[in-house]
Amino acid sequence: MGSDWYHLVDERATVCAACSLIKQGIVAARRNSALILLIAPSSALNGTHCTHRSTAVSRLKKPPALTGAPFYCVIGSPITHSKSPLIHRLFAEQFGLPLQYERVEVTPPEFVASVGDLYAAGCQGINVTVPNKSAAFMLGEVRGARAALAQAANTLWWDAEGRLVVDNTDGMGLVADLRRATNNGLPGTRILMLGAGGAAAGVIPALLAERPLSLSIANRTEQRARELATRFSELGVVVAMATDTHVDTPFDLVINATSASLSLELPGIPRGAVGRNTLCYDMVYATGSTRFLDWAQNLGVTAWCDGLGMLVEQAACAFNLWHHQRPDTAPVLAALQRMRSS
Repeated sequence: MGSDWYHLVDERATVCAACSLIKQGIVAARRNSALILLIAPSSALNGTHCTHRSTAVSRLKKPPALTGAPFYCVIGSPITHSKSPLIHRLFAEQFGLPLQYERVEVTPPEFVASVGDLYAAGCQGINVTVPNKSAAFMLGEVRGARAALAQAANTLWWDAEGRLVVDNTDGMGLVADLRRATNNGLPGTRILMLGAGGAAAGVIPALLAERPLSLSIANRTEQRARELATRFSELGVVVAMATDTHVDTPFDLVINATSASLSLELPGIPRGAVGRNTLCYDMVYATGSTRFLDWAQNLGVTAWCDGLGMLVEQAACAFNLWHHQRPDTAPVLAALQRMRSS
């Protein structure tokens, strides 16, 4: 490629995952069935380039044993709890499609190289969970509109030209599950979002597309809530507040988009935000209830949901993007609920 290419790595090395230039200068190509990553020179990046150097990367911790069926996977850390392999297997059975879907443990420093390893192994599509969704967006060569709005991606695949396509199905999954949980849908409702991180950003555009009266974002650091509110202000009425705020009227819907439930903690919640008729929704799913939902029930709330339905619905959207088939989510959700209660 010439001496002006300052960084050349093959599928057994990694490009920088430590800065925002993860993808801005990467050209991907196949050479003898291996993924080659060519990192553009500083001149191709308007004079700005990554100063980090490539480091040796280990192979995937537990490389999947391929069966010959079309290969897909979910990657993240931790990943052993993921129900995605079961969900996608049940979807595939509805259409008689052969499918191998595996969990693959991938930490942020390994993310870019691991995607290359999986591509070289013949992987056709990847679901991405925490904490790699922002890196997945940066890596995309073709970015879907939903991913562009969220600046995060949870669904990856390669198109006919070998380009990495990234999209985000989290918002569609949440809205589909909320439609099932509510009688009248979301138009005209007042929504409170707890948290201003990537999980919130990934679903706010889809929520605003449902035409709520307003969407408020509460965060312990109010400035982060303001930044997110400003970012999405053209999509609807978005208000920022601190979690120590007092509100006069309970919201119709309160969504916990923080990671507090993963550590069995209660998120910050504005006083007066939750009333008896508030629907409380936790985007995290668990074998039992979550701390947030336990708290809501103790207040006398009559309607609550965790994120299991969202998980199934966003997986169905990803399945449709990959296979151009829309699965029936009801029997799959029912099966998971039976497993959880047994």
